[in-house]
Amino acid sequence: MKKTFYYKFIPSKAEEEEAKRNKKPFQVTRELVEIRDLYPPPTIDPMNPWQIKKVVTNADIITGKLVLSHHEVFEYIFRYWTLEMCNYVLAGNRFYAVIWDVGGEEKPPVRHHNENVYLEIGPRDTYMMGWMDVARNAAVKPNDEVGMFWQTRTGTFQFKVLRHGVSN
Repeated sequence: MKKTFYYKFIPSKAEEEEAKRNKKPFQVTRELVEIRDLYPPPTIDPMNPWQIKKVVTNADIITGKLVLSHHEVFEYIFRYWTLEMCNYVLAGNRFYAVIWDVGGEEKPPVRHHNENVYLEIGPRDTYMMGWMDVARNAAVKPNDEVGMFWQTRTGTFQFKVLRHGVSN
């Protein structure tokens, strides 16, 4: 099911009276809800499954956090998670995950699962993927293009360096 935010702009009578009593304005709230998909989830092409593609910046490597947009997380990750998993992240918690670096034909996949591998909420409707160990192990450099996707069958992230030294 697809996830979206439901914003409550209009207070109930009780909420309005409570706000008046406390001499504070009504605060607009939002909560995550599941909605029925009008369209099926994006199909993953087995030859090119990398739904999230990023050109790595120097800051991504130094901080060990890859910045993901609201759209990328909601469309390609949260869509496949349960509402409880999504709310856990939105509450400010880190969701510790497994990332498989599938590298290429010349090396076997490497599993990463520790305190440096997680998804958390970031500033201004962004999300941060902790990937410090993945970046070091894969020898990721600035301007490399990386790809990742959520593997629903195994409940893990799949990661790969797609191209080295991509120019903007």
